[in-house]
Amino acid sequence: MAEKKVKQSAPGGTTEKKGKQPKEASKEPAALAPEVRVPNRLLGVYRKQIVPDLIKKLNYTNVMQAPKLTKIVVNMGVGAAATDAKVMEEAIRDLETIAGQKASVRKARKDISNFKLRKGVNIGVMVTLRKERMYEFLDRFINVALPRVRDFKGLSDKSFDGRGNYSIGVKEQIIFPEINADKVLKVLGMDITLVTTAKTDAEAFELLQAFGFPFRKKEIK
Repeated sequence: MAEKKVKQSAPGGTTEKKGKQPKEASKEPAALAPEVRVPNRLLGVYRKQIVPDLIKKLNYTNVMQAPKLTKIVVNMGVGAAATDAKVMEEAIRDLETIAGQKASVRKARKDISNFKLRKGVNIGVMVTLRKERMYEFLDRFINVALPRVRDFKGLSDKSFDGRGNYSIGVKEQIIFPEINADKVLKVLGMDITLVTTAKTDAEAFELLQAFGFPFRKKEIK
């Protein structure tokens, strides 16, 4: 009978291996790093600085009494879109670029023969901003866009509606640096409305002034 070959063992009693086998790569996907959200600068200023200042200046007894922004509505009227669809496409693209949010198209509610307008025709575009996106837009508008307005002499303090809300008219969308003026087919204006929880225009004025709104002078009583 043929003798059975006995495997030679390495010192210590272990079987000698010809080479190290590579470890199999883990089939499980690597865990994604948690998304880090950078807090909005203007929102932090409101919570840490503006609220305490308003409480002291307006003699509030509760933090909840301090007025705050609830939403910003940006509306862009596009009357020329009734005859030229490209103008509406550009308005939607520009407004979404400025606001960083999908815009809503507004349609005519009734026929107006003097303006050659028919019911259901696209005549405007708007967007409503809330929470952090609202503060981010407001920060860019105050510190970047307004200084780019030609012959800017300050904002009027007479554009309040009597219930603590403020509206601003902008003649050109190109004041926002996100818009490339060389590619603009038609210069479009927009209305920006800031809705607050202030009970009076005077309280809303103090809130917006604390945010850094460059008002010309204070005449509200």
